[in-house]
Amino acid sequence: MLPKDARIYVAGHRGMVGSALVRQLERQGYRRILTRTHAELDLIDQRAVGDFFREEQINAVFLAAARVGGIHANNTLRAEFIYQNLMIQCNVIQAAFAAGVQRLLFLGSSCIYPRDCPQPMLEEYLLSGYLEPTNEPYAVAKIAGIKLCESYNRQYGTRYRAVMPTNLYGPNDSFDLENSHVLPALLRKFHLAKLAGQGDWEGVRRDEARFGPIPADVRAGLQAGSGRPPVVRLWGSGAPRREFLHVDDMAAACLFVMQLSDELYEAALAPEGRRADTLSGPVSHINIGAGEDISIRELSDCIRGIVGFEGGVCWNDNKPDGMPRKLLDVSRLNRRGWHAQIGLAKGIRSTYAWYGSAA
Repeated sequence: MLPKDARIYVAGHRGMVGSALVRQLERQGYRRILTRTHAELDLIDQRAVGDFFREEQINAVFLAAARVGGIHANNTLRAEFIYQNLMIQCNVIQAAFAAGVQRLLFLGSSCIYPRDCPQPMLEEYLLSGYLEPTNEPYAVAKIAGIKLCESYNRQYGTRYRAVMPTNLYGPNDSFDLENSHVLPALLRKFHLAKLAGQGDWEGVRRDEARFGPIPADVRAGLQAGSGRPPVVRLWGSGAPRREFLHVDDMAAACLFVMQLSDELYEAALAPEGRRADTLSGPVSHINIGAGEDISIRELSDCIRGIVGFEGGVCWNDNKPDGMPRKLLDVSRLNRRGWHAQIGLAKGIRSTYAWYGSAA
């Protein structure tokens, strides 16, 4: 359903998700891949987006462009997260429709599900309860993207598809300690602490020049005191459980979904063999995940070992934890034949190797 000569636009190709999609498309023999930087095309500019689609004769779209961040960024930049994501989605989806694009894949986020959602989270649980307050604006925007695709399909007969990836990590992730997600933030904090423990302050300066400013509280931990090892200070209690998927696995799953025939995709959305407690609402998206989770404390221990940091860790349970647990039910995708291939420890090691080469 996605021929090799298709002209494919990847929106957000410089980000972690978009760059992984480009790698996967190239790996599978697609060569007519269209990309634009933000300077070349501002996706919040409705007229510019419309002009781009009219001029480029696009056959398919992977909509990976988004304003993203961790719990701190979501909770403090609430207006930017809802406005920018809504505008990007509305502009790209409407312009694609107006230009006659039949194939589009929208990428959402697992934060669309209710805060106290039964675990693992089925696609049917969308809109069944209250959202996690700390990322509600972002979640509302992503839910709107799903409903945009669903509405265009029902009204106009387009074939727009939506997938909900779990927490992602990998090459080209954001390691900004103010705004990044938990896994890259942990990796960078432990790496900086290791450098400080070795007295490699030049390495710390190079890291800051490459990956962004080091907040005062993190720097204070690095400079714990004469004769004392550095301390890594972490948010929350460490109790929440999260699922993590390597971004290359995510890209493979996205292409797998886009290559499904209409019949197989519709079959994947059907309520075949669902659990007895499943809600009866219609489904118009598919979860993408690894199918297993880990506590944040366990994750920190894993990353600490991979990085090789031997100092202390201090948890600040005055900081918010976010949702207690987020584990996706990925049986829909698994039944179609797709399974994650990259284990968490292996994925973190390869990400840390990339991080070291990029520093």
